[in-house]
Amino acid sequence: MKTYVPKRGEIQQHWYVVDATGQSLGRLATDIARVLRGKHKPSYTPNDDVGDFVVVVNAEKLRFTGKRLSDKMYYSHSGYPGGLKEMNLQRLLDAHPTRVLEKAVRGMLPHNKLGEAMYRKLKVYAGPNHPHAPQQPRDLGQVFRGQPAGARYTHEG
Repeated sequence: MKTYVPKRGEIQQHWYVVDATGQSLGRLATDIARVLRGKHKPSYTPNDDVGDFVVVVNAEKLRFTGKRLSDKMYYSHSGYPGGLKEMNLQRLLDAHPTRVLEKAVRGMLPHNKLGEAMYRKLKVYAGPNHPHAPQQPRDLGQVFRGQPAGARYTHEG
């Protein structure tokens, strides 16, 4: 029996929407990365982009436990001596609330051109509104079997 490999025109990409209100950052990011890679589909191919689009709303309302808001640090370096910049989670949320989730998901995707193509299918918005209503996104809870639709992730509208 031969292994089925989907052709470029045979891949169907759907749109999903998830409400991040009260969700844990890591658990939400892993589920989003799974959908972006296409691992939830029977036609998953590791060397091809078969994943779906994911729209995240209310990214500013993620839930964090413990002292993570003050202790978790994000680092960047300019490449020059003394060019190390550090910012804690609270400051990053205040300045750019969408980047926290984007960084978490990006770290879970492949670090190559294929991962970049997958990452471009992630749309994160700080508030409850998004411009992707014409794509008719489904609720992300429908992807994960064993749970009723919307049990884990719910989005109104």
